[in-house]
Amino acid sequence: MIITELVNRIPVLEIHGDSSREVTELVIDSRKVTENSLYIAMRGTVVDGHSFIASAIEKGAAAIVCEEFPETLAENVTYVQVKDSSKALGHLASNFYGNPSQKLKLIGVTGTNGKTSVSTLLFDVFKNLGYPAALLSTVEIRIGEEIIPATHTTPDVITINRILAEALEKGCEFAFMEVSSHGIAQNRIEGLHFKIAGFTNLTHDHLDYHKTFEEYLKTKKRFFDQLEDTAIAITNVDDKNGNVMLQNTKATKKSYALKTMADYHGKLLEVDFNGMLLNFNGKEFWTTLTGKFNVYNLLLVFGIAEELGFGQDEILQAISKLKRVSGRFETFKSDGGIFFIVDYAHTPDALENILDSINDIRTKNERLITVFGCGGDRDHSKRPEMGNIATKKSTLAIITSDNPRTEDPAQIIKEIEAGVEPQNFSKYTSIPDRKEAIKMAIKFAEPKDIVLVAGKGHETYQDINGVKHHFDDKEVINELWKLMSK
Repeated sequence: MIITELVNRIPVLEIHGDSSREVTELVIDSRKVTENSLYIAMRGTVVDGHSFIASAIEKGAAAIVCEEFPETLAENVTYVQVKDSSKALGHLASNFYGNPSQKLKLIGVTGTNGKTSVSTLLFDVFKNLGYPAALLSTVEIRIGEEIIPATHTTPDVITINRILAEALEKGCEFAFMEVSSHGIAQNRIEGLHFKIAGFTNLTHDHLDYHKTFEEYLKTKKRFFDQLEDTAIAITNVDDKNGNVMLQNTKATKKSYALKTMADYHGKLLEVDFNGMLLNFNGKEFWTTLTGKFNVYNLLLVFGIAEELGFGQDEILQAISKLKRVSGRFETFKSDGGIFFIVDYAHTPDALENILDSINDIRTKNERLITVFGCGGDRDHSKRPEMGNIATKKSTLAIITSDNPRTEDPAQIIKEIEAGVEPQNFSKYTSIPDRKEAIKMAIKFAEPKDIVLVAGKGHETYQDINGVKHHFDDKEVINELWKLMSK
């Protein structure tokens, strides 16, 4: 694509060199520059991409997008100056791939909890409705039946546009995407055209990055502030921050709720570990998903599907066929009668939701044993809160490692223990080795007891000092059960 077409609708401060040159690729990592590619120099929190302009040119870059020109300008290289390279990148990527987000219906889901579930459930519902779609989630990226490994909740905007363009080529009409606060803050959704934006909830998370809850809220809100007037914004009005998201949006406003009046209203009629009987806008149906948080997830799915023009009956029929999302309230029963639940809950709110859901279902004749930890190099303030929640709402809590990263697991556990109230001291123990913690839970459990292993869900690794060791909670439970039941 020639440079003049690439910079279409981008506020350019100055162009030096031949703007009719053709570039073959967009690159943001100077180490990956190839002959005739365009290198975008961005200022990061640690590294400034402007420092690598010379290196990019040596590797064959034909053009450079930057915020300030280098002192010496190379011959036969085109320089494009913009005010903000990271914002310009989104529009460059959209133009390079033919603006795919304008040509298909792109749906973004944001919030603290439920992004993965809602995005994946939407993908599965539309598959059940007979429409191939694209999915960009934490767990995986999919184009129809093709699965692409995911590395970030929100990939870089070049990757997003490449996937959307490929989805269009393969006949997809819809794309469902998780939109993380990191992705919003780092302009990874810049230049994308969203047909619908959905909000799940906002609770304590990512304060290691955003520093304050107010900043975290503002970042999420930015997603809705940037929507066009042709878009639809649908929010959870049971969440106290739900209406805040819509304050400045130009999009058409829609709502969903269980507790208050809304465009999409849901009721939980019956629930057990096998599923739920629900009522959405006056229509009853059964789902194998369970837990109150899943009522909200499904209600958002229902609302988005109707806003996309589908009938309520066909949507509910498609929802009734859904299976549970990997690592989200994933249940299985051992041949010894112990009920195991694996869930990704790694925030105070998510842990409380899963424990409340289990306690709503169980008869109290069964004991609830919870194995959990907190990630290292992340928000410290949520650790004591999670220690309090787990010990208060479980028969026994076993505090262990999650992904300690570069922190000492013992120190993380100590911070979790600080939140345990005196009356619950006898209701917990700590075992830093996650496998040993799960082993103790199985050893302690009796027939009909419930063992919740929380925090990692779909993840198949444990991050220790920068090294990812294979670790899958479901695999470990099955392996230990077989060994211990012999």
